[in-house]
Amino acid sequence: MGRWSEHLGPLMETRYPALLAYANALTAGDRAQAEDVVQDAIVRSFSRGRGFETVAHSEAYTRRAILSVFLDKTRSRSRLLRAFSRLAEADATPSHDDTVDTSESVRTLLRHLSPRERACVVLRYYDDLTIAQVADALGLASGTVKRYLSNATSHLGAHLGLPDDPDSSESVAVSSPRVPSRKER
Repeated sequence: MGRWSEHLGPLMETRYPALLAYANALTAGDRAQAEDVVQDAIVRSFSRGRGFETVAHSEAYTRRAILSVFLDKTRSRSRLLRAFSRLAEADATPSHDDTVDTSESVRTLLRHLSPRERACVVLRYYDDLTIAQVADALGLASGTVKRYLSNATSHLGAHLGLPDDPDSSESVAVSSPRVPSRKER
């Protein structure tokens, strides 16, 4: 048995719920897909007999694998959908009935983001990484991560009915109370 086998059991016993929650955030609450992503990431991480030093090291490696597996699955799914769209009839159009109500949960809102935007949002706000760390984790430039986060924020704001411009007439003006001068007292 390799050095990895002593870390697989403790990882599954103690850290599996956290790994599943992480994948659940990426898949926007689709638990079945999240479980598939975690399973594939664990197989990918431990099948090659890597020599993990600690359970924390194996967890960090598996988290990175979860993100990679998620992005790989969304890429292959989008290729498949593009292929199906070429086979579809000309009069078949997708339904646009799935609008978001302001009372919907965060997971429902995350479903409306592209996989890259969702990955950036999860890494930035769920993992609490800096923009530079998100860029490094995804292999993107910092400006690209900022663009994805900005697009995601405006997209989520549009679904929540928030104004795009913070200086718009719907924003609330905050002013400090006037302090009377010494002569006025």
